[in-house]
Amino acid sequence: MTKSAPRKIVLTGATGYVGGRLLKDLEVAGHKVRCLARRPELLRGRVAEGTEIVASDLSDYTTLVEALRGAEAAYYLVHAMGSPVDFENEDRRLADVFARAARAAGVGRLIYLGGICPARGEKLSAHLRSRQEVGRLFHASGVPTLELRASIILGSGSLSFEIIRSLVERLPLMVTPRWVRVTAQPIFIDDVLAYLLQALDAPLATSRVYEIGGADVMSYGALMGEYARQRGLRRWMIPVPVLTPRLSGIWLNLVAPVYARVGRKLVESIRHATVVERKDALRDFAVRPLGVRAALARVLQGEERHFNATRWADAVSSQANERAWRDARWGVRIVDYRATTSGGTPAAAFGWIERIGGKNGWYYWTPLWRMRGWVDALVGGVGPRRGRRDPEKLRAGDALDYWRVETVEPGRRLRLRAEMKLPGRAWLEFEVKSRGAGCEIHQTAIFDPLGLWGLVYWYALLPVHKWIFSGLLRTIARRAETARPDDKRRGQ
Repeated sequence: MTKSAPRKIVLTGATGYVGGRLLKDLEVAGHKVRCLARRPELLRGRVAEGTEIVASDLSDYTTLVEALRGAEAAYYLVHAMGSPVDFENEDRRLADVFARAARAAGVGRLIYLGGICPARGEKLSAHLRSRQEVGRLFHASGVPTLELRASIILGSGSLSFEIIRSLVERLPLMVTPRWVRVTAQPIFIDDVLAYLLQALDAPLATSRVYEIGGADVMSYGALMGEYARQRGLRRWMIPVPVLTPRLSGIWLNLVAPVYARVGRKLVESIRHATVVERKDALRDFAVRPLGVRAALARVLQGEERHFNATRWADAVSSQANERAWRDARWGVRIVDYRATTSGGTPAAAFGWIERIGGKNGWYYWTPLWRMRGWVDALVGGVGPRRGRRDPEKLRAGDALDYWRVETVEPGRRLRLRAEMKLPGRAWLEFEVKSRGAGCEIHQTAIFDPLGLWGLVYWYALLPVHKWIFSGLLRTIARRAETARPDDKRRGQ
């Protein structure tokens, strides 16, 4: 298959897991991309020059027609599983509006990523039933549609993969229900992206469905075993015949509560085998997918690169309630996310953020921050004595008390990496965005625990963390409104 010539592309789901990665690949390939996003501010500063961002929740037919006009292809990579309302009706409603708007706008082709469905006659879960119905709406729209149906996607941040990772990392002994023996054909995220890119050039006189999967077919239990082997973990699985997918979903909420809404719906689909039956994708696409062992190795080896490049919000459904992600476990990492608004300007807010630490103090209960530094010094860590290089400005690589500046984007974002002695790794990130005459301030604490002691450390200090982090954020917001960034009192 020849490389695609530059096209005019409309992309939905660019703030999501697959869409966010596909956006970068489309930009690198030279395509002119227009992103439709319910919250455009989540994309600003993260797209290449020339990429358009259009505010759209995909429900307004008139604005959708205008946004889709002139597009040679449109990717539909959204779903409503994270919605607090009936996600099947929401999926149906949004897909119907999108299909009608695409036809009216003269879109050349629709490209849709769905899920492999079992043989006819088998009762589908709500998740797969909704995925299939969205595909049918597109096929019936009159716009040539290329639908890719995938099995489990293997990649850091993929919901199905993170569920498997969370179970293996947290549970040395697992009571495994029948669905653990159900087979799947996992596919590496990079192979999914390759299929999506090549879908621009695949012959498409009428609509087509392609099933895509990796080189191996295996059970969920075997997949968890391979993950454990590559992580050097010893895990025991005790099969039981009575734990249904629905009960498993409830159990999953207790074990990995980050997936409370979406994960349960996904687990209820696991009773279906997701194995490629039709092999025409291997004939029509120049993609030769990796097997599970190689794919997992690539995922784990590239963990740091993907972790540093991917924002935590990327994998959140555009329909999800963001407050549900506070204190969430994401795979093996723990995230404390909080945000607030301020009447101060973004520049004023970031001015306070950039001056944090050293002699300027930490704004809220600075003595506790310094006490933590002295405890670190007592156990052989760097302690609080390094201060900061400059009282006003930071640059990447600067020492900041017992932190190191990992990233600084002036006026927008600061990311600190902890260098104190910890049973794990930690980061603290601030981001500032415009909002009307004021701004939004986002604060994220990330902890990557090392074994059981890492979890004990985090949860033992959880009340203190909540108090300190929320107080710090409130103080920054208040100071941005009431004081100049160069105010003499800023360290008090």
